[in-house]
Amino acid sequence: MESAGAVEVKDSKTYAVGDIHGAYKSLVQCLEGSKFDYNNDRLIVMGDVVDGYSDVKQCFDELLKIKHCDLVIGNHDMWALNWALRGDKPEIWTTQGGTQTMASYNGGPMPQAHIDFLRNAHLWIEIGDQLFVHGGFNPDAKLQKQTAEFLTWDRSLLTMAWRRHHAKPDHKFGSYRDIFIGHTTTETYKTLEPIHVCNVWDIDTGAGWAGKLTIIDVESKEYWQSELSSDLYGGTPDRL
Repeated sequence: MESAGAVEVKDSKTYAVGDIHGAYKSLVQCLEGSKFDYNNDRLIVMGDVVDGYSDVKQCFDELLKIKHCDLVIGNHDMWALNWALRGDKPEIWTTQGGTQTMASYNGGPMPQAHIDFLRNAHLWIEIGDQLFVHGGFNPDAKLQKQTAEFLTWDRSLLTMAWRRHHAKPDHKFGSYRDIFIGHTTTETYKTLEPIHVCNVWDIDTGAGWAGKLTIIDVESKEYWQSELSSDLYGGTPDRL
């Protein structure tokens, strides 16, 4: 029996957060601003936790405090996982933030809990009629037939949605009500706000560089943003 003064637990919500890229200060601002409940709410991380600002380790530590947290793996996360498992350090990675990721761990190794978080990541997540994928996908082919490289690197879905939206904004790609993506910063489209075109939502608002981190309630579409990451860290990663 519930006592008269019992505290009511709020209904759980599902949120998605854009590409973090080591910006721990931005992540904390988003979680606090949205009043995210670490025990009851679900967080879908849209990929690329790593490679950018210097606080990659702190980002993973914070995400691991969340009871219901799922990672949709990004292309940068794959590079970091290959480093953690095999010591791979390709130049394409080290010159695009990998050096900062290694520095966050003082050169390594990455803690097993962080490795497991990356290894247990998903190429995509479906919740009802909503899809979460890092880069994009081919709406004319089954997801199961599409490669990890395509799902983590594709930018054509957003390009198609941007062009189609201006002629037919109610067009839907695939059978989904909403498709959430990261990977392509909205700075490309001259904005630091999330982009909603057709049924595609791009929530990578440039936290890895001079932009902001965005967290969004995937049902209400209410969103919260950090301050500019470059202000929080005193410059962009390549200038620190």
